[in-house]
Amino acid sequence: QVQLVESGGGLVQPGGSLRLSCAASGSIFNIYNMGWYRQAPGKQRELVAGITRGGSTNYADSVKGRFTISSNAENTVYLQMNSLKPEDTAVYYCNADAYTNYGAPKAYWGQGTQVTVSS
Repeated sequence: QVQLVESGGGLVQPGGSLRLSCAASGSIFNIYNMGWYRQAPGKQRELVAGITRGGSTNYADSVKGRFTISSNAENTVYLQMNSLKPEDTAVYYCNADAYTNYGAPKAYWGQGTQVTVSS
């Protein structure tokens, strides 16, 4: 089992920055992907950015050049968000893809952290 806890959300003005953190615990040795998703009111959850254990990253077109995903040796993943727009307002969720004890992959989710971009 994997547990994920997000932090760092809040209210920011357009053009501002926020840094989200996600701490993973439990069977973290089984994790092979981590990432950030977001869900705005009335919309489906969408991938924002992802990172593999090998360090490969990918981003949604809407955030390329503005957001950066990274991780450290303490199994924490970060999302640095710059040049924020009102359209970035959403609940942001940390995700981890991990192998179960019987070998099949399973997705885990954090509780979410609210990001609001408003003037």
